[in-house]
Amino acid sequence: MAPKQLSVVKALTLASMCRLMGCSSTGDQLLLISRALSSQESIRRAKVLMVGAGGIGCELLKNLALSGFEDIHIIDMDTIEVSNLNRQFLFRQAHVGQSKANVARDAVLRFRPNINITPYHDNVKDSHFDVDFFKQFNVVLNGLDNLDARRHVNRLCLAAEVPLVESGTTGFLGQVTVHIKGKTECYECHPKPAPKKYPVCTITSTPSKFIHCIVWAKELLFAKLFGDKTQDNDLNVHSSDASSSSENSEDVFERKKDEDIEDYGRRIFDHVFGYNIELALSKGDTWKNCSRPRPIYSKDTFPGKSIKHNGNINKNVSTDDTSSVSAMASLGIRSPQDVWSLMENSKVFIEALKLFFSRREKDIGSLTFDKDDQLAVEFVTAAANIRASSFGIPLHSIFEAKGIAGNIVHAVATTNAIIAGLIVIEAIKVLQNETENYRMTYCLEYPNRNMLLMPVEPYQSNKSCYVCSKMPLSLEVNTHRSKLRDFVEKIVEAKLGMHSPIIMHGSALLYEVGDDLEEDMVANYAANLEKVLYDLPSQVAGGTTLTVEDMQQELVCSVNIKHRDEFDEEKEPDGMVLDGWSQPPVEKREENCTVSNAGTSNSSGRVSKSYVGVEIIGVEEESEAVTPMKRKLPAIIGHGQDAAVTPMKRKLPAIIGHGQDAAASPAGSSIPPDTDNHGEVQVVDEDDDMVMLDGVPEVFDGDSSTYKKRKLV
Repeated sequence: MAPKQLSVVKALTLASMCRLMGCSSTGDQLLLISRALSSQESIRRAKVLMVGAGGIGCELLKNLALSGFEDIHIIDMDTIEVSNLNRQFLFRQAHVGQSKANVARDAVLRFRPNINITPYHDNVKDSHFDVDFFKQFNVVLNGLDNLDARRHVNRLCLAAEVPLVESGTTGFLGQVTVHIKGKTECYECHPKPAPKKYPVCTITSTPSKFIHCIVWAKELLFAKLFGDKTQDNDLNVHSSDASSSSENSEDVFERKKDEDIEDYGRRIFDHVFGYNIELALSKGDTWKNCSRPRPIYSKDTFPGKSIKHNGNINKNVSTDDTSSVSAMASLGIRSPQDVWSLMENSKVFIEALKLFFSRREKDIGSLTFDKDDQLAVEFVTAAANIRASSFGIPLHSIFEAKGIAGNIVHAVATTNAIIAGLIVIEAIKVLQNETENYRMTYCLEYPNRNMLLMPVEPYQSNKSCYVCSKMPLSLEVNTHRSKLRDFVEKIVEAKLGMHSPIIMHGSALLYEVGDDLEEDMVANYAANLEKVLYDLPSQVAGGTTLTVEDMQQELVCSVNIKHRDEFDEEKEPDGMVLDGWSQPPVEKREENCTVSNAGTSNSSGRVSKSYVGVEIIGVEEESEAVTPMKRKLPAIIGHGQDAAVTPMKRKLPAIIGHGQDAAASPAGSSIPPDTDNHGEVQVVDEDDDMVMLDGVPEVFDGDSSTYKKRKLV
């Protein structure tokens, strides 16, 4: 059908809709038709940037293509994992190991061949994705899973003055928020605690934190060896050339008949820590911007075949009591606080596997990880530490590992689909410049007043935000004791989220990061890092103002220095306190809440257990805690056209504290809490669909007695 004919058909359809909507006059009908055609034209001409092609991204790309968008760019650094296939519907088994951005593009072009989709298999934080790159787009749509990347995109959008539509989901909870410079709050106007949830696709590809190794050991390796063997698992996916060989075509995790248990254990060890690492190293592009792991083989960690038992596992242990079976006891390892060496971890790995097959063989095939199962914790700790050693990540004690291991929040495909649809709706409003119609929309787990979607008006920008309002920060620090390195690592990188910082005192350059620096400059800056602030070439003391700038993000912050002699080691472990940057509150959970199937707050005002503790992260990575707080929200009374809006008080969980991917949610409605993002961690089972939500910011204006109201639409 020709474009002119198509326009006529659309006009006729719209005319019919006008009559159904009660637009009786010709003028009303023509006005509605004109607006619809104008909207379609703005969609067709728009140039859109998508960041993330995972759970939300797949649905979003499909929606954009089917909604008439014709120029779409996608950035995603991840490759497709087996575990993505149950909800990232643009991908198939044959795509495992390939670029998400490239495969998503090819899949959509099969049913929309005449549109332009440009994929980038890259990290959005790479230097070539700078402000000039972002300026070419009409709107940016985020589907990220970590705080660091979200903050980075937020700053680039502010500098480029390009509207940003943020999103995130965790389980049945989700949210979409709109951020436009000068019209709404920016993503960082309110604290985004570091999430405790991590996507599995990151965990299986390039782990950078110990939690990644824990999740890999628990959800992949433990499940493959001792759980349901019929389930798909990334551990035995081979490259196309290796899969054809007889050596690798069989399931290496299957124990051969009459195979010695220790020989079997060593074979598994060599496969997952040796062969699989070598296979990963063969993918050169993956390692161009990160450290290469080293393969580890059992013959290198403990060459002898048999493991000597310094303890006695059979002493005082009933043969029927499997709960007390312990590799640590068998090997004579006592203290759970000690960090095991690589050799000790290897011995615990083999010993735990032997005990599972000799003492708990009847359970194999149906086991799932339980943090109260001592042998399971020992196996997961040892496996995680060996993997951590391979990737250059610090090892942890079994006590620490047990505390880190958290529950997986599984992704829900329908939540991703709902959120992706809402993203497109908000993007169209942005393109039409319908400022008064922008909404932050929360997807709830349970209906609240017959509503599963709760839209609220976006906040105005926070006047004390150091990112969009340029408010100076204040740092209390002992200038005679703290080094410049402490300032860079604990403040500039960890709290301000800068990747390529420049630090200046007046016109004196104290520190700079860049690939084009001369060797003598690099040496000079390295020397400055080890000096205390007071001894720097340009002395930093109380009353000094430092200027911190990130050239890529085009962000400049002023930090006023206040000298302070002493700090509380427990409450102020960094030895410095940053004011003007909001530290998320300490985790506080309500234990005596009333359980409600609908997830609503009870008459006493306590929050129901159905959503207390739900951590929807809107950031990259690290720790976040949930704490209840009050906010005034309108409540829907009645049904249909007779529904009325009336304000009522509810308690809301606020997400605190890294990456990911959180949103604050109205109590009783399971609205996502506030997160991005980082402390102890709960793990998310995938990528951006398990994204940590970030969303509703704090409701107080600095005075706990003053509540902000949001208008419910």
